Amino acid sequence: MASSCSFDVVSDFDYQEMVNTVDQVRREIKGRYDLKDTNTVLDLNPTEIVITTNSEFTLDAVTTILQMKAAKRQLSLKIFEYGKIESVSGSRVRQEITLRKGIEAELAKKISKQIRDVFKKIQVSIQGDALRVSGKSRDDLQEVIQFLKQEDCPVALQFENYR
Repeated sequence: MASSCSFDVVSDFDYQEMVNTVDQVRREIKGRYDLKDTNTVLDLNPTEIVITTNSEFTLDAVTTILQMKAAKRQLSLKIFEYGKIESVSGSRVRQEITLRKGIEAELAKKISKQIRDVFKKIQVSIQGDALRVSGKSRDDLQEVIQFLKQEDCPVALQFENYR
């Protein structure tokens, strides 16, 4: 009886790293001369970041700082889904940034079809918001991982439970 090897393809991020990133952004805003008096507020919850500031110019600067700090903490920029910029109370602006987690069903079907088309000996099953990839050879699974890393996927992919 041949043993089967497998791994999971997930789209996730480390929430504690996101907390640290937002904290660093808040500290930089307080320290930068051009952003110090803008009354910029960053609210973080597990599904989104809400930025409220006094102009679109400062909003753009804050999102740039957020992207730089996230990249330094090995957080993929693909987890950020930017909402539209809204005007709130006077001249202030607000933007919601949704934090993507999980692989949507439509994208999971597309990825599993790509894997099955290229690798005939590999089985792919969709399990909630993750994919389970299994096969007889660990070398084949390594090739699948390399293939997925080269593909331009709209979400950040991680590979877990490799056994």
